[in-house]
This record gives sequence, structure tokens and C-alpha cells, in this order.
Amino acid sequence: MNQIKTVCVYCGSGSGTNPRFVEAAVALGKVFAENNIRLVYGGGSVGLMGAVARSALDHGGSVTGIIPEFLRAKENALARVQEMVITPDMHERKRLMFERSDAFVALPGGIGTLEELVEQMTWQQLGRHNKPILLANIDNFWEPLLSLLSHMRVTEFIRPGLSIDILKAERVEDILPRLRAAAARAPVQEMAPEVARRL
Repeated sequence: MNQIKTVCVYCGSGSGTNPRFVEAAVALGKVFAENNIRLVYGGGSVGLMGAVARSALDHGGSVTGIIPEFLRAKENALARVQEMVITPDMHERKRLMFERSDAFVALPGGIGTLEELVEQMTWQQLGRHNKPILLANIDNFWEPLLSLLSHMRVTEFIRPGLSIDILKAERVEDILPRLRAAAARAPVQEMAPEVARRL
């Protein structure tokens, strides 16, 4: 049985236009802290990234930030985290986020959030990992992506043998239970670091 001990959260370095996005990030950080789940995230102190990390820390949680050197100033790396990993580039950042996480959650965000999320979906589809991936569909933010995935299935670009298993939660309180249930169902899959590096 796989256990969820660390969760990587992909989310915006901005706050968006809907106050519920920040509220969800704050609530998720609190849930992780209260359940002894270490947060792995992009390392910034701005936008939803900063909101989820500060909330986890404010409620006694553990946080690992992973940020490339060139973004330290732009995204104002959060000094309060217990662990801040500085990487030379985005590729190393994403690899370490993958290696250090048992599951992935996508809060609302922009192109960077989408790119990180889709990379994990691709690796899962190709059988490189079976870690749970969940869309935090706050106020239906991810509905356009879900519609696109459905369109890809209908047009057979996502074929039956290449299905993807994307979890979805509209409410923050449903996120951790759904991740845990999915992890419990998944067969244990150990991946050597050298394999992960070649993803």
C-alpha cells in the first residue's frame, strides 16, 4: 500500500481574480499541516504559491520549496520554509519536485502550472509513475481542460490503452481523502533515481 507523506502542489505565482482561489490555497496548506503532510511546491512567496506555503507553516506544517536560481528574486523565495532547494534550471526543479512527492495537486494557475501538470499526466500515461494527480477544480477553474481531455478521448488522441487517471475535487476537504484512496489502490512502484532522471 502506498502512503501519502508528501504532496507537490502546482499553482499560480499570481492570485487570480477570484478570492476563492486564495481561500482554497490557504485551506489546503492548513489541511496538509494538520495531517502531517509535507508540502512540496515552487518556492515562491507570491500568489497562490505563497498562500499555500505560508498557511502550511502557520499551522505547524513542513514545507520544501524548490526554485530555480533565476526565479529567486522574481518569485521572492519564501525564507521561512524548512527546506529551500535552489536548482540551476526548470528541468532540475521539476525532476526534484517529482522525486520528492507522493502525489500531485493542481490549484488554479497559468501556463507554468499547466505545463507542470501536463508533464506529470504524460509521464503517468507512459507508465513512468502511478502517483495520484488531482485537479483542485475550485469554482470550475479546470473545466476547460477537462473538456479538452474529453475531446481528445473522443477524437482518439487519448486511446483506450493510453488512458490517464486524473482525480478531481471541487472542495479542499475532499483533496486528501481522494489522494489517499487512489494511493491505496495503486500498486507499489519503486523508481530508481537514475530512472527518474531520464523521464
